[in-house]
Amino acid sequence: MIAANDPDNESTQAYLPDFCAASTLFIIVLVAELIAIMLTLASHDAEHQFLIELSETSFFVLWIALLGTALMCQLTSYLEAAGQMRAFVMSFVVLELTCLVVAESAWQLTRIFGQSLIIEDAHTKFLLRTMAINSIVMALAMRYLYISSEWRRSIVLEAQARISALQALIRPHFLFNSMNTIASLTRTDPRRAEEAIEDLSDLLRANLGNATNRSSLKQELETAAIYQRIEKLRLGDRLNVRWDVAALPMRARIPSLTIQPLLENAIYHGIELLPDGGEVTVTGTRDGDHLEITISNPVPIGEKRNTGGNKMAMSNIRQRFELAYGSKGSVNIDDAGDRFTVSLRFPLDEGEDEE
Repeated sequence: MIAANDPDNESTQAYLPDFCAASTLFIIVLVAELIAIMLTLASHDAEHQFLIELSETSFFVLWIALLGTALMCQLTSYLEAAGQMRAFVMSFVVLELTCLVVAESAWQLTRIFGQSLIIEDAHTKFLLRTMAINSIVMALAMRYLYISSEWRRSIVLEAQARISALQALIRPHFLFNSMNTIASLTRTDPRRAEEAIEDLSDLLRANLGNATNRSSLKQELETAAIYQRIEKLRLGDRLNVRWDVAALPMRARIPSLTIQPLLENAIYHGIELLPDGGEVTVTGTRDGDHLEITISNPVPIGEKRNTGGNKMAMSNIRQRFELAYGSKGSVNIDDAGDRFTVSLRFPLDEGEDEE
């Protein structure tokens, strides 16, 4: 029920449900009807038919629920900008006023058309009783929304911590091997050594810089390509990477530091263990409003592989995809046979390209 705002900035976190969503409207109508049934059962008089009482109560409660939902749909953006506490207080006031207006309208209609609508309570008693019930229901709802908001905030902060940990997770052996390769190139090929230093600097900047939760596909692919060039200096002809990503929109957004760690796993847990090396394939396709990226690499057969780091990176990426896309995104693994394949599927979200 929480609106899926962009988590790049914690201040943009949604505190209130997306009242414009059909799923939210369905839940509100369902809860309103349950409240109507509860109120009818509590006040049912044996002299009256239960279904007639229920229809009258449901009609009244649903008017409050639907009108309040329509108002909140229009005001949610404004309320969110006011901050968490003010959003809750202002929402409470808006819904209380809505209830008061509907209750007063119902009483006046009953006074004018008494044959079709029956309210037996006096004016003041009816308004006070209706407002009291509405206040209790709204207080419980606001408490639920507050807990949901804090829960989502904790998830966002945890995701930020995971990104920071992933940024710091540069394997020492990679740095040592890269520096040794650069040191040897300074004597045999100074130009390539200089290029390798620049690539390593760019890679460290991408991994250790202040990255946001999401970046463009262009940035992600460029970071992965830099990593490939550095490893190519060390592995030589043993490493080949085939990129087939022309079908992907480069401005599409994706959780940052996704592709480079997968390419690193493909090399570290696959190519590096094969005496003759092999080819890593990175393919990207578009399926309507969804994108799919697949990273596949050969693996040694009959040899026990060290998959600890692989599992940690995969768990990190899967959890961040679940946070970013929910059920609309997926991270699937195919570890059968002589290849290890990771498939990422996520909705297309094209934003402004960041340089």
